[in-house]
Amino acid sequence: MAELVAGDAARPTVHVTTDQFYRAIRTGFVLPYLPESQRQNEVVIEAIVSAVVAFARGGYDVVVDGIIGPWFLPPFRAAAERDQLTLSYVVLRPDLATTLDRAKQRVGDELKDVTAITGLHGAFADLGDFEKHTIDSSQLDADQSAAAVRQAVASGQYRLTGPSASMIVLD
Repeated sequence: MAELVAGDAARPTVHVTTDQFYRAIRTGFVLPYLPESQRQNEVVIEAIVSAVVAFARGGYDVVVDGIIGPWFLPPFRAAAERDQLTLSYVVLRPDLATTLDRAKQRVGDELKDVTAITGLHGAFADLGDFEKHTIDSSQLDADQSAAAVRQAVASGQYRLTGPSASMIVLD
């Protein structure tokens, strides 16, 4: 879905997939949903933010595609404020049954572990101040989800910083 958002954007746009940053770790990798992965995750987020900011400074809008909970937003926000970039945050949150069904359809190394997915889903169940940044995508296919994200970002209601779109963090 994020590929759809980035792929037909009106402005030059980059699609950053956070999984690639995790896959780059060749030795010492810890599954990112385990408690002992905290330091690893912080380093990966720092690398992602650096890459995203480099593209944004270069004039590209950036769609960040990955599991970025509110607990990892501070580095994105700090970078966006420092470089005067716009940051929009959109959480696609289907119900648990839909999430698990979609996970079963994944191919390759994508996350399919039911316990991990259920735990991650629970971590996004109540986002407090970020609830207004969620879209229930339970009944939406990829094209409909992409359209909903485009509309959400265009509305300006999903912005965390800045006056115009530069970085979109999709969860």
